[in-house]
Amino acid sequence: MPVHLNHTIVEARDREATAGFLVDVLGLAPAATFGPFRVVELANGVSLDVVQARGDVHPQHYAFLVSETEFDEIWARIKDRGLTYWADPHHRQPGRINTNDGGRGLYWLDPDGHNLEIITVPYGG
Repeated sequence: MPVHLNHTIVEARDREATAGFLVDVLGLAPAATFGPFRVVELANGVSLDVVQARGDVHPQHYAFLVSETEFDEIWARIKDRGLTYWADPHHRQPGRINTNDGGRGLYWLDPDGHNLEIITVPYGG
């Protein structure tokens, strides 16, 4: 059997708010509850399992490969919510998107400071 990523844990100061934010901005189905987690299901069978942090949240990076249509929809939701976004992971190009590898991409932060990214073409593509 090939190895596939099944889930990863996302720490949050407020698991409900973070799960809701991810579902809302990414346009996903409502998060289910499984034990201490709010489970945000992605289309490829991978889930982001949001858990209440017991201390400081250590921001991570989460990148999502999306279609051109999904990119436009997510970008519109980001702008509608007045969220700051950047063309680069170091946040030096605010209010811009990138066209790396012939696709489009952008970065924004979730309520816990996790660096979120959407891209339409995988890197090196």
